[in-house]
Amino acid sequence: MDTFSSSFLFSSASLLPECFGAMKLLPSILLLLLIDGAFAEDSTPPLPELIEQVVERLQAPLTLYVDELPSIPKIYGYSLSDSRPTPVNLTIGMYQTTWKFHRDMPNTTVFAFGTTAAAATFPGPTIEALHAVPLWVTWENHLPSTHILPWDPTIHVARPRHGVGVPTVVHLHGGVVAPADDGYADAWFTAGFADTGPNWTKPDYLYPNVQGPGNLMYHDHTFGLTRVNILAGLAGAYIIRDPLREARFDLPNGSFDLELVIADRIFATDGSIYMNATGSVPEAHPQWRAEYFGEVITVNGKAWPYLTVRRRRYRFRIMNISNARYYNLTLSGGRLPFFVIGSDGSYLTQPVATRSILLSVAEIFDVIVDFSATDATEIELLNHAPYPYPTGTAVEDTDLGRVMKFVIRQTPTDPPANRAPISPTSLIDYATPIEGEATTTRYIAFYEYFQSGHTTHLLINGKNVTDPATETPKTGSTEVWHVINLTGDNHPLHLHLATFQAVRTTELVDVGNFTACMQRLSDPVACDIAAHAVGSVTYPPEYERTWKNVAKMPPSTMTTIVAKFRIAETDQAYPFDATAEPGYFYHCHILDHEDNVMIRPLKLIP
Repeated sequence: MDTFSSSFLFSSASLLPECFGAMKLLPSILLLLLIDGAFAEDSTPPLPELIEQVVERLQAPLTLYVDELPSIPKIYGYSLSDSRPTPVNLTIGMYQTTWKFHRDMPNTTVFAFGTTAAAATFPGPTIEALHAVPLWVTWENHLPSTHILPWDPTIHVARPRHGVGVPTVVHLHGGVVAPADDGYADAWFTAGFADTGPNWTKPDYLYPNVQGPGNLMYHDHTFGLTRVNILAGLAGAYIIRDPLREARFDLPNGSFDLELVIADRIFATDGSIYMNATGSVPEAHPQWRAEYFGEVITVNGKAWPYLTVRRRRYRFRIMNISNARYYNLTLSGGRLPFFVIGSDGSYLTQPVATRSILLSVAEIFDVIVDFSATDATEIELLNHAPYPYPTGTAVEDTDLGRVMKFVIRQTPTDPPANRAPISPTSLIDYATPIEGEATTTRYIAFYEYFQSGHTTHLLINGKNVTDPATETPKTGSTEVWHVINLTGDNHPLHLHLATFQAVRTTELVDVGNFTACMQRLSDPVACDIAAHAVGSVTYPPEYERTWKNVAKMPPSTMTTIVAKFRIAETDQAYPFDATAEPGYFYHCHILDHEDNVMIRPLKLIP
C-alpha cells in the first residue's frame, strides 16, 4: 500500500508564524513566491500553513457495476404563466457536503452546487433553460474557510486578502453572455462576499439564452484553483431547449434523455478525494503537477455504475469534467453504434453513425443509442484512450478501460415507433465555416517548459496570462486561427463566447528546429512556419463538424480553425456589449494546464 508521508499540504488554514521558519529551508520556493507577488491584487499574502500529511490511497479494487446510475436533479430556469415561459431568478449555492461514490466506500467530503446544502449534488444539478428566455442566477459561496484539497501558492492563484475562504467564480461554459456575466477568473468571491477579486462586480449573472438549443456546462473558473475546485465537485450540466423546434426531430425525451457526466478521481482509504500534496518539481512549484489522472471512473457521481434500459432508443448527453483524462468511447461487442446528433452547444446537420467517440476534457457529445438493435443483455461503455493522450499509458485490460454498464431489460420490446431508424435525416443546418470570410488570421502557439525532465509551466504564444491581450477580434467578425501545438499532449482548446470549427490539421516537419526557433523568437512567420507545416493533412471526424467551443489540438501539428465572434447559428450580433470589461479568455481546458498558465485574455473590440 502506497503511503505519502512528509508531504506538504497547502491549505488556507490559520497562518502560523512557525511556517515562516520552515521556509528558510526552501529558498527557491520563497523566491518564486516573491516573483509571483506581481499577480496579487495589492500585496502578497503570507504562504498558507505547511502541514505534514500522511495519505493512504485506496488500493483494493472496487467492485464494478454495483451502484445504479443516479438521475441528476434538475433546476428549471424558467416558470410557466398561462402556459407561457417567463424568466426567473435562481439562487444556487456552493456547499461543503458529503457524497457516496461507491457502495463499498466511506462517504466523501466534496464541494457541490445546490439550491440548499441538503440538495447539493456531485455533479451539480442540471439547469434546464429555454431558448430566448433569459435566466438570472445568483451564485452564493457557502464554502468553509479552508480548502479540502491541496493547492499551490506559487502559480498565478486567487488569494483572499485576509487569508481566509475558498475563492470561487462560476463560468457558463459555451454560453453567449456579456463579459460581466462570463465568470472571469479574477471576479472570484469568498463566502458572504467577505473577499472579492479585482474584477468582481455583482453576485447575479444574466444568461440570455439567445443561442440555439444545445448542451453547455457550468463550473468554477477561479485563477489557479479551477483544477482543485472542479476536482472537489464544482461542475454541472446546463441544457438549452427549444421545444417547438426540437419536437420535429422525434428524439428520445423524458426518462429516455439522460446526462452522463464522466469524471475520474483518486480516493484515499478514508473516502476523501486524493490530490497530490507534492509537485513533480517542488523546487519550482511545491504542489502543482502537469496532469491529474484519477484511478476511479465515475459517472453522475457513482464509480462504474450500471443503468437498466429498455430495448429502445435513448439519448445520452455525454460530458467530460475530468481534469486531464480523454476518453475514447465505444460500446462493447463492436456492433452497436453511437448516432451523434450534436456536440457542445450545437446540433449536427444530420445524425452521424460512429463506433467510437474521442471525448476531450470539457467536451460534450449528444448521442442516440438504440438498444433494440442488439440481442445482448448487457453492454459496457468502454474507454480506449491512453493517458496522457495520445501517447501515454494504455488502459485496455484495466478498470480504467471501463466506464459503465447498460443492463438491457428482458421484457417485450417497445412499440415499433420507438424502434424506428434514427430520425430525422436532418437536424439544424448552420452556416458553413468559410476561411475566405475571415478578416484576420492569427497564429497561436502552445509551449511547454521543463525542469529535471518534468513540466514546470505551459504558455500560449510565450506569454503569461497577465500580459496584455494580443487576441483582439472585432465583434461580429470571422477569424482564422492557426493553432501550433509544440508539446507532446493533445490540448482541448476552449474559447469563451465564440464558437468555432476545426477545418484541418497539418503535421509539422522538423519540429525540433522549429520549436527551438519559436522559443527564441515566438514568431511563426519569422521561423518559417510555411516550410514546416507541410506534413500530412487530416480532417475532423464527421461527428465533430458543427460549431463548437472545444476542439482538440494534436501534438506536433498546426490545426486551422474558423472562429465566429457572433451568434453562429443566425449570424446575428450579440445582444450585449461584448467589448466591455473585463473581457473573456481562451485557454487549454486541461485544468492543470489552464491553472499554470496556459490561458490568455480574449478582448473583443468594436
